[in-house]
Amino acid sequence: MSLLRLRIVLLGAFLCLSSALHAELTIEITKGQGEAVPIAVVPFGWTGSGANPYDLASVIASDLSRSGRFAPVPESGMLQKPTTGAEIDFSDWRIIDTEVVIVGRMKPLSADEYQIEFRVFDVFRGEQLLGYQLRSGAAGLRSAAHKVSDLIYETLTGIKGVASTRIAYVSVVGDGLQPTYQLIVADADGENARILMESKQPIMSPAWSPDGRKLAYVSFENGQSQVFVQELRSGARRRVSARKGVNSAPVWSPDGRFLALTLSKGDGNLDIYKLELANQVLTRLTRWPSIETEPSWGNDGKLIYFTSDRSGGPQVYRISADGGSAARISFEGKYNARPRISPDGTKLAVVHNDRGNYRIALVDVERSYTQVLTEGNLDESPAFAPNGEMLIYASRAGGRGVLSTVSVDGRFEQRIAAANGEIREPAWSPFPIN
Repeated sequence: MSLLRLRIVLLGAFLCLSSALHAELTIEITKGQGEAVPIAVVPFGWTGSGANPYDLASVIASDLSRSGRFAPVPESGMLQKPTTGAEIDFSDWRIIDTEVVIVGRMKPLSADEYQIEFRVFDVFRGEQLLGYQLRSGAAGLRSAAHKVSDLIYETLTGIKGVASTRIAYVSVVGDGLQPTYQLIVADADGENARILMESKQPIMSPAWSPDGRKLAYVSFENGQSQVFVQELRSGARRRVSARKGVNSAPVWSPDGRFLALTLSKGDGNLDIYKLELANQVLTRLTRWPSIETEPSWGNDGKLIYFTSDRSGGPQVYRISADGGSAARISFEGKYNARPRISPDGTKLAVVHNDRGNYRIALVDVERSYTQVLTEGNLDESPAFAPNGEMLIYASRAGGRGVLSTVSVDGRFEQRIAAANGEIREPAWSPFPIN
């Protein structure tokens, strides 16, 4: 939620935990599937005894479908089910207008280790595009399927896939008078969700460290807003800012040494600060009497984008990470806030007021041109996928908070909802470090 509308709430105790969630997210494609390339992910063969222990093909097909670029052929529509390249009859796939066929096999190497091999073929040319082999333990088969998906996606598009990445978000469950807030991390497909922190007080603004191993976030425990950094693997966390007044909107520098954040320092005026995590050295970057909030670090670490109402309404500005004068970036419309820089550094995702509706838009950094992507009336908290092809954001559907994704051309959209409660404040992880 935009920190220009931040409400300070009196707060209480918290419970910090890391546990598996029983209810996973559900993902529904709401726009754009008809423009996707038809492909076939044939059920993988199994060379061991008994039933195949894991359906790799269904995970791979779902991953590719969620990218918005591909429309997998349902298994019921396949005229044949080859598991090797030699078994493919390309004429069968041409009949049903399938452009790419993926076949593969899995075989046991031991009681708890498997070998996965797969091949990708161009149907119309009858040529192999990719052949690959990898190993996985039983517990890692889903992760292995995501890796296969990413390899296929990159082969077909030239762009890195994001099936192996994760998302962080805040879940709000319970009644409106006494809700429970949960900070959750899940795979990009909504599976393997686990709670990092749970509290009766608000949790806001999760932000991934550049190495994907930590989250910074705001918690309102102990009666005030505070910024914490928490390690995902161990669950260990430390408070890095609990200064008098507002402590909010943390974001990491590209090298992981600093947080940019919004502080009021007790005087009521919100400004952008830079905090060096190793020694707690704090540097004030803005000094205007206006509201300066929602910082976002540029990819080279030299610039910080932020929201300011110094021109009379919320607009996006840019300042050196060492301070100095600020330059206005957004000019179209009376409201542009919560900037997030694209991985290639050419665009900013913002919350934009479009004829009275708050929607996600892209602002060209150099030309200030604005393109509205979404169609909701209260869309907020945009975050880029690490390959720059999609945005995840918070929205509303059926009277409750959900997450949505939209492609950067606006043609493909998905809705991500929890079985119970609301979800908000999404953040997309960087690529995993191998």
